[in-house]
Amino acid sequence: MSNTEMIIARGKEILLTYGPRFLGAVVALVIGLWVIRMILSTMGRVMQKRHVDPDLVPFLRGIIGAVLRVGLVISVIQMIGIETTSFIAVLGAAGLAIGMALSGTLQNFAGGVMLLLFKPFKVGDLVEMQGHLGTVHSIQIFNTVLKTPDNKTVILPNSPVSTGPIVNFSTEANRRVDMSFGIGYGDDIDAAKLALHEILQKDDRILKEPAPLIVVGELADSSVNLTMRVWTKSEDYWGVFFNMHEQVKKLFDAKGISIPFPQVQMHTK
Repeated sequence: MSNTEMIIARGKEILLTYGPRFLGAVVALVIGLWVIRMILSTMGRVMQKRHVDPDLVPFLRGIIGAVLRVGLVISVIQMIGIETTSFIAVLGAAGLAIGMALSGTLQNFAGGVMLLLFKPFKVGDLVEMQGHLGTVHSIQIFNTVLKTPDNKTVILPNSPVSTGPIVNFSTEANRRVDMSFGIGYGDDIDAAKLALHEILQKDDRILKEPAPLIVVGELADSSVNLTMRVWTKSEDYWGVFFNMHEQVKKLFDAKGISIPFPQVQMHTK
């Protein structure tokens, strides 16, 4: 048998052996890609119906799509007859090395996914977390950006944000404003309380329910401290807080009610 005939015979043998496998692998690849597209499309619709954050949808679809495609390629290679054990081992080692190198980044990514899924706060909320108070400017996949009241930008990694305590001041429509005003021991407590009620009645921002509370909160060293607790809309909190202190000072002055400063009495023999 000549070399040409041997080559042709060998080619026929390879074709008969691997041809059906190759065709089956191609068919499986085409069908698998179609199925993956259908899965990702369905997942996208489901996440939209459940109001998953728009910034999170492409990331989740990308990750799941990549995992499904890698699994499909490995399955197709196995169908052809190529040994994939070494390939999988190399892929796993590479994934481990990349994961260790990017451990902090991956933790922040996972934290961002948790924040976007469970939504403990949203853009525009006033929050306190990781020792910072500010309005949420943006929620990114790796970081959360706050704007502080004095207009500073604070960028917080999502990993500690998602695992640490979060105080959200914007989730409730109403908030309680707690204030304390000191009067002298020689002043009339009832007159001071009536003066405070007079201020509250003139302020439309103060809610009628729950009713305001004005009581003696403390007999301090230099003053009798009156505790006043009122409820207002969350957006009016700071306006009520600051304005109330100004109005109390002016009315106390007008009515002759003193606001004592710390003082010490000394007795000599």
